[in-house]
Amino acid sequence: MTTAPTPVPAPAAADPSGGPGAPGTATAPPTARPRAGRRPRGGAWLATVPLLAFFLVGFGLPAVAILTGAFTVSSDAETGAGSFTTANLTDSVQGAYWTALLSSLKLSALTALIGTVLGVPVAQAVLTSRFRLLREAVLTASGVLANFGGLPLAFAFVATLGNAGELTKLFHLTDHGWSLYSFTGLTVTYLYFLVPLMVLTITPALEGLRLQWREAARNNRATTLQYWRYVALPVLFPSLLGGFVLLFGSAFAAYATAAAMVGATVPLISRQIADALSGNVLVGQGNLALALSLDMIVVAALVMAVYLPLQRRSARWLS
Repeated sequence: MTTAPTPVPAPAAADPSGGPGAPGTATAPPTARPRAGRRPRGGAWLATVPLLAFFLVGFGLPAVAILTGAFTVSSDAETGAGSFTTANLTDSVQGAYWTALLSSLKLSALTALIGTVLGVPVAQAVLTSRFRLLREAVLTASGVLANFGGLPLAFAFVATLGNAGELTKLFHLTDHGWSLYSFTGLTVTYLYFLVPLMVLTITPALEGLRLQWREAARNNRATTLQYWRYVALPVLFPSLLGGFVLLFGSAFAAYATAAAMVGATVPLISRQIADALSGNVLVGQGNLALALSLDMIVVAALVMAVYLPLQRRSARWLS
């Protein structure tokens, strides 16, 4: 007696929808996806150690020395022992030192404002020029002139606009009340490197102005003045203010040009620090010089506190 074979059920037809639960459809095992924003592990941060070490040695240690010395008065000339005091900071904001600080702030603000007003049209004219060679030449020259200062700049202006300078004699500027060794002369000298610096600073922001914005304003019958007033300038305002702050800081920190050209004719905080360190006025005023340096650091910190947020905000238009 034979036994009939057991019938084998036919495979179910595959679901045409191809769903994961359809019979006869092979489901691939899920693969692990990399997490978004996951940073690679390793010692990549070690590459920043030399930079951090340089910053600590070059900036950190002098800053600590200035901070401690500004609040110290030497009580023993042989051992160098000192005691805590606030007299140095009090003296640094009084009398001739306060006058020098205000003069430095006034000179820096005025030159930064003029440099901003003059630099923006120059940068716009260069960008809209049809001559590529002219644009490259102006930007290259701006990069050179923005870093041209110190004794060479002072010598160039003395030879050109000094009392016996070529342009002074040619146009008889002395008869019209011109003097290079004054606040006005120092302002003109500072503009020589501040205007090119503003051109370099504002050029990327001007390039970020999209052509569609100008076309949209033109389609709405807006004039060129209205476009700049209601569209371009509000967009450029963070960059303009940031450039002004950068020019202010550059003018405030400049020393060699003013020292070589005007000396003590124009009171500046940087000159007061040099006189206190060298003992030209009073001997043993090193701690007072550190207090004056601390005043400059405070001003520079306030400038950077304004500049960095503006720079981050204006960077959105450059992407």
